[in-house]
Amino acid sequence: MKITDFLCDEAITLDLQAKDKKGAITELVEILAKEKKFKDINKVVNAVMEREKLGTTGIGQGIGIPHGRTDTISELTGAIGVSKGGVQFDALDGEPVYILFLLVSPNESAGHHLRALARVSRLFKDKFFRQALKDATTVGEFLKIIKQEDEY
Repeated sequence: MKITDFLCDEAITLDLQAKDKKGAITELVEILAKEKKFKDINKVVNAVMEREKLGTTGIGQGIGIPHGRTDTISELTGAIGVSKGGVQFDALDGEPVYILFLLVSPNESAGHHLRALARVSRLFKDKFFRQALKDATTVGEFLKIIKQEDEY
């Protein structure tokens, strides 16, 4: 499984404005809703926030992988946001999160959901990859970096 299989290319922002967890998640869900055309933004945000109650998805080193499952969406899909100032996300290391990868899937796709989470977290372990994404100045450059890394 590759990230490009489920990342919505049009749901990438290099200028997340939110400063807190719920705001950042809401901002990404709104971007994704415009592209994937689902209507119930609140239901998706609530599904992701319910997952956050189980434990933070701020995995440390400036990365957050908020995710959730809901009947509002018909296929596994993702959005990415980069925050220049950082988001207070209750990350495991206590540091702000600069890159957020939102993953949303239908209720019945637990297997795909878990494989996608594993792929994303594996990719973001590489500090050079993380830094290259943070340094990207255009969405095209950002996508090129992901596609290059996705080959391995």
